[in-house]
Formats: sequence, C-alpha cells, structure tokens
Amino acid sequence: MQTVLFHSTIFGPIHSRRLGVSLGVNLTPNDGKVCTFDCLYCEAGFNAQGTGTTGLPPREKVARLLEQKLSEMKAAGSPLDVITFSGNGEPTVHPDFPGIIDDTIRIRDKYYPEAKVSVLSNATRIDRPEIFKALLKVDNNILKLDSALTPTIRQVDRPTLPHLDADTIIENLTRFGTDCIVQTMLLRGEYDGKPIDNTTPEEIDALIEAYRRIGPREVMIYSIDRATPARQLVKVPREELEVIGSRITAETGIPVQIA
Repeated sequence: MQTVLFHSTIFGPIHSRRLGVSLGVNLTPNDGKVCTFDCLYCEAGFNAQGTGTTGLPPREKVARLLEQKLSEMKAAGSPLDVITFSGNGEPTVHPDFPGIIDDTIRIRDKYYPEAKVSVLSNATRIDRPEIFKALLKVDNNILKLDSALTPTIRQVDRPTLPHLDADTIIENLTRFGTDCIVQTMLLRGEYDGKPIDNTTPEEIDALIEAYRRIGPREVMIYSIDRATPARQLVKVPREELEVIGSRITAETGIPVQIA
C-alpha cells in the first residue's frame, strides 16, 4: 500500500513544529519512496511500497516550480520562514542535488532573502565530496543520528547499505562540526518480536559522547507524532525529552531544541 506523504515536488507552505512556516521541496518521486534508510517510524511508510512511476524530478522542473510558488507567495504577501528539503525519502540521492541547492539559494535570494534553506538528511551520503560541499551552503544542515550504537541503527533506521555502522556515520558528521544540526528521534516499543528503546542509559551515554565528538551547532531531539508503519512504537513524553535535553546540554554545552 502506498503511504507516501507528498504527491508534488513543491508542497505547502505548512507550519513545521521544528522550523516555522515551511515550503517543502520533495526531490523523490511523487508516487513512491527512495531512501537509503527504511526507518520503522518513517511517516512516508516503508520502502517496500516501491519507488513509484514518476521518477526523480528534473533539476529544471524543481527550479521552475519553486520560482513559480515563491513568486505567487510574494505577490500575496504570504510569510515564509524556511524552504525545507524533505519529501518521500532522502533528498541527497538526487543526482543533481548540488545544483538544485545552488538554484534554490539563487531563487530564495530573489524573493525571500530572509528565509532559511534547510535540508533534512539521514547523513548516509555526506561522505561524498559534492554532497558535503552542497550542505555547507545551506542555513540549516539537519543530519540524523538516532543512535550511536550500530545494532540500534540497524534495528530502527534499517540502512539499505549493509555495512554502514555508527562510527562511520559519527566520523562523517564530525567533518561538519558547527555547520550542522544533529537530529535524533527517540522512541520505544517493539518490532518483529524484539524490544526497541533508544532512551536507555547506555543509549543516552553513547549519544552524548557522539554529540561531544561531533560538536554540532545544535542538537534536536523529538519523538513520534503521527502514525508509523511499525505499529507498536511508543512516543517518549515531552517531560522525559526535556530531562534528556537538559542532560545533553549540561554535559556537552550544546544547545538542545525539543520538537
């Protein structure tokens, strides 16, 4: 069953609980999912639904649709805080991702120079020089790290790259330092008969050490907010997120946003 969220290349604006008034850019198919993770909690569903038939949108189409939408919004006096790359999968899989970022910054500067450009990425492709350079250009380079322990990453995020491990992800993230925001989904539950919990003392200790090693501008922690494809996942209460966030800041000095 198809469960993708976004059926167009440009969507919104919507009010993001993390970023404000956000205009979305979907670089993956409008009728399928393309991602290097297959997260148990992904609101767009599991990868098994397929990649669809529409394909990845051409760079020229993305630029044309974005300019059209921003022009309309500007004429209507609509506010905009951020242009956000998210969509039905991993935006950096698009072969023209670096060029699309350049186009987006140029068009943003023309219509909404005060708006930010944000990219939500799972960090699986940041070892590629062209992706690394492109992400350095955006205002909010938001990169995923749901656990600092390899078994948990493989259980929760289920990377399609079989040899990907936590240390490799963390090492790649350290190259950005303060030029990134690290985003962590915290959750509990069960899947395939096995318990899931990345809020245990061992997990949080490992995450804190990873944050300290990476040195990001900010850490963003959150929990599930909508239906998930794995049905037996449980949201971590905000009060508990606040306790974890306070500990992260106390032990690392890094600001924490709880979304």
